[in-house]
Amino acid sequence: MDIVYSLLREAIAPTTAAFALAAIGLNFHFGMTGLLNMGQAGFMLLGMYGYAITAREGGPIWLGILVALALAVVFAVVLGWPTLKLRGDYLAIVTIAAAEMIRYVGRSQNLNSLTGASTGIRGNEFKGSFEMLSPFPDRMVEFGPLALHGTRSTSWWLALVGWAVVALMALLFWRLSRSPWGRVLKGIREDEDAVRSLGKNVYSYKMQALIIGGAIGALGGIVWALGASVQPDSMGRPTTFWIWTLLLLGGAATVFGPVLGSILFWCSLVLVKGLASAFIPDTVLNTQQLEPFSLTLVGVTLMCLVIFRPQGVLGDKKELAFHD
Repeated sequence: MDIVYSLLREAIAPTTAAFALAAIGLNFHFGMTGLLNMGQAGFMLLGMYGYAITAREGGPIWLGILVALALAVVFAVVLGWPTLKLRGDYLAIVTIAAAEMIRYVGRSQNLNSLTGASTGIRGNEFKGSFEMLSPFPDRMVEFGPLALHGTRSTSWWLALVGWAVVALMALLFWRLSRSPWGRVLKGIREDEDAVRSLGKNVYSYKMQALIIGGAIGALGGIVWALGASVQPDSMGRPTTFWIWTLLLLGGAATVFGPVLGSILFWCSLVLVKGLASAFIPDTVLNTQQLEPFSLTLVGVTLMCLVIFRPQGVLGDKKELAFHD
């Protein structure tokens, strides 16, 4: 029963919602437009810094969100301006390097007073204004088999807000993917020369997709920060690869693929760790070794999934040309 409780808790956790948001943003990039963005963690980190610094300095919540989104937009324009006119994997090379630059700038001692350097920004410095809005009591609250705090960090309040934002962004993806704008992006994904021959500005459409997906990634960063803290090393290269993994797991170019992929990914880690701790003695694997073991086992499973079902759980193999 402890494992079942842990799975339910992880399925609704703010971390799961944050990664679902980041994957929805990546779905605009890759699933809809075919852009190889390997720096989604950079957008998340900018969202975290933008919101946390604004709130820490006394700014209202709405201003913190606007600052986070503005930073993501500027970052997308800076990345896309020199690369989106080129073909191939230039965007992937630039984005993974740019995301690392954001992380290293954030942990620089020269910006210690602003970003907290490698220590980051503690949650109690910026979470207060958000937690004050909680309709739940400031104590542990039970709903059925689950018990979470009403206001603080991994709370019912943050889970409710996080998943509400996930629902809104999934609805946005569903609506835009079926609009004329979305059909142009799908055409670019399949054959941008054909779209260009119809008189469409391919560069402009790519930039729009990069900006929208990056802004949604920044929202995911805000949800992550409100559930933990702002720590630059938490948004390193592995984070981007996890986002790609759960997107491909659920199914790229699908509405609910990123959401399902996030839930399956994090619940799989909890399940593997729970089963390993229950059946593998400490003499074989101690507590510190369970985390890398779980990631390795889940990684192997996902490799098999990509090999034998590359479209993911919800994806349609005929939908995407790059699956052929």
